[in-house]
Amino acid sequence: MSARAISDLVVPGSGQSNWLITLSAAAMGFLAVFALALSVTSANLARGWSASLAQTATVRISAAADEMEAQTAIVLDVLRTTPGIAEARVMVAEDQAALLEAWLGPDLPLDALPLPRLIELRETEEGPDRQGLRLRLSAEAPGAVYDDHTRWRRPLVQAAARMRAFSVFSLVLIGAVMSAIIALAASASLASNGQVIKVLRLVGAKDRFIARAFVRRISRRAALGASVGTLAACLALLTMPELQGTAHLLAGIGFQGVGWVLPLVIPVLTTALAWVASMATAFHVLRGVT
Repeated sequence: MSARAISDLVVPGSGQSNWLITLSAAAMGFLAVFALALSVTSANLARGWSASLAQTATVRISAAADEMEAQTAIVLDVLRTTPGIAEARVMVAEDQAALLEAWLGPDLPLDALPLPRLIELRETEEGPDRQGLRLRLSAEAPGAVYDDHTRWRRPLVQAAARMRAFSVFSLVLIGAVMSAIIALAASASLASNGQVIKVLRLVGAKDRFIARAFVRRISRRAALGASVGTLAACLALLTMPELQGTAHLLAGIGFQGVGWVLPLVIPVLTTALAWVASMATAFHVLRGVT
């Protein structure tokens, strides 16, 4: 019989500490998957928003009703003769209503509102001389304002960075709590088996052999619990209802394609944390057992 099989026989296979390790690892694995999914989803959402705003811009024209058509014609002429502008299109009322629907609702009376006229631009990869374009518009069409969406993209990037930082902090906190629980459970398991440890020492067993016997069983319990929690979280993500639209943070929360491999890291990390925490605790407790 191998040393590993012998060590498994000397450690009790049941008890409150074993169940505590399994349940805590399952709970922490479940939470870790959701923290990871939130990080990935927020990053993808911000990246999608930023990409949709990239190489696009708008020109807002605010003028009196009798001057609006003339100002629009001037702006279109300026844009057509500006290098770096691939396309310029005047947005119709339906397009403006779609933009405002998220904030003001679908029954918006556009005729009763003094809305500015919007011209949608699509830029080339090089893009225009933005400062020069602003100066030219201000000189030829004083009511026109060029907006390259920078003020919209920057908050999205900052929000994604903060959300990722929050998710990483949550994962670290989950790992720290799980390590503490496993260390306490390992200490309780070793303390409750003091007589077994004394007998093993009498027959010549070294502390390293004893520690490995407990640590191996604790690590397997932690791996089992984390695997169950990870599987439950993945199933919960798969069964979440699809939300309409992509503007909501929870729309499509989860993983896409090969991203589903990421949750598989959680049981591996849990096993490693359990091994380190329980090994350190085992040697600490064994030094106090005489």
